[in-house]
Amino acid sequence: MKKSKRLAAWLFLMLCCAPAAHAACEVRAFDDQDYTVCSFDPAADDIRLFRADETGTIFGSFFRLKNHLAERDQTLTFAMNGGMYHPDRSAVGLYIENGGDPEQRLITSDGPGNFGLLPNGVFCFGDGDAAVIESLRFQAEAPACPNATQSGPMLVIDGDLHPRFLPDSDSRYIRNGVGVDDTGRVWFAISDAPVTFHEFGRLFRDGLNTPNALFLDGNISRIYAPQIDRVDAGFPMGPIIGVVTPR
Repeated sequence: MKKSKRLAAWLFLMLCCAPAAHAACEVRAFDDQDYTVCSFDPAADDIRLFRADETGTIFGSFFRLKNHLAERDQTLTFAMNGGMYHPDRSAVGLYIENGGDPEQRLITSDGPGNFGLLPNGVFCFGDGDAAVIESLRFQAEAPACPNATQSGPMLVIDGDLHPRFLPDSDSRYIRNGVGVDDTGRVWFAISDAPVTFHEFGRLFRDGLNTPNALFLDGNISRIYAPQIDRVDAGFPMGPIIGVVTPR
């Protein structure tokens, strides 16, 4: 009888008082701004890049990608626009998907727009690892990347904000980006209201503790996070970063 009571008490503690499971996505406040933040373990979570299907048809939207995966008995659990693109939805910079040949080359020269605001960088992941790597370093080290998407500018570079970010800037947009912390965990974030580059960079550096982080976009920034009832729609996208689970 005593053994049964001890077992019942143990089960009660496990069910009632155990810590809540980690939520992949949540709304988090930082410096009086709200952000939707999602994090994943690349060793355990199936993070992928998507742009077009086997026939070359551009996905363009979370809805189309979700249906494509559902037909293959897979579930899209998270997604975010994954970098800048040309009018034909091809990536602006380096783009490698699922171990294939690069669809676009690495671009290290400066240029117009946010992408050319050097230093820019590459989100590189696969085989259980992930990293955000500044583009010139990426070129010099040539790491093996089963999946890579280049964008810019870098938000955080080895613990420092991008040198051209201004604390008093009046350029505000909805912005999204990605960073990797010292444990290797990947952090995605999108601002819930227009923010400056300086504010967004500080979120990754000081709020999410990612020593390297990369801006993904600021005009078509969107997120698919059904667990918190957030599914954004809008104009067709180019590259999409998604997390997939079996059905």
